[in-house]
Amino acid sequence: MQDSPAHPVHGHQPETTGEGGVLTLADTGFDAPAALLARYGLALVRVADADPIPGSYWGEREAGIIGATVYARADTPVHSLLHEAGHLIVLPPERRAAVHTDATDSVPEEDAVCVLQGLLGDALPGVGRARVWADMDAWGYTFRLGSAQAYVERDADDAWRWLRERGLVDASGALAPV
Repeated sequence: MQDSPAHPVHGHQPETTGEGGVLTLADTGFDAPAALLARYGLALVRVADADPIPGSYWGEREAGIIGATVYARADTPVHSLLHEAGHLIVLPPERRAAVHTDATDSVPEEDAVCVLQGLLGDALPGVGRARVWADMDAWGYTFRLGSAQAYVERDADDAWRWLRERGLVDASGALAPV
């Protein structure tokens, strides 16, 4: 039984894609993601193309987090940036300060962040949740129902509840105003 309404997929896929077929910050630019993160009290720092990304749990081109700052390069996948930012967004500001590279070992929080990153995609021009979830699949995320979209729409009741209880989404499943 679902305790939240259906969560329609919307948005469109941009024409361009980065390496591996996933959307990168080279495709979207840094301005809109920086503005989105700023709404949540976070900073986005652009890392030079060949430099290692500070605070990156997975290394290479994956986004990194230290305190209230998200680090990314032009080749960083948008879904990675949104996922790591999501970890900081769900934390109260006093807990953000202690974060360095690894945000949590909480399964409920990780599940909620997987939902949240798609919703954050809706707030970026030309991205949308459908693209974020498709890129998660392409990048290798695995879900019981076979895709990120199926997880969010049919298997993430606990994650949706977790986000609602913390005031991050409203009863309709939209991002709550900040």
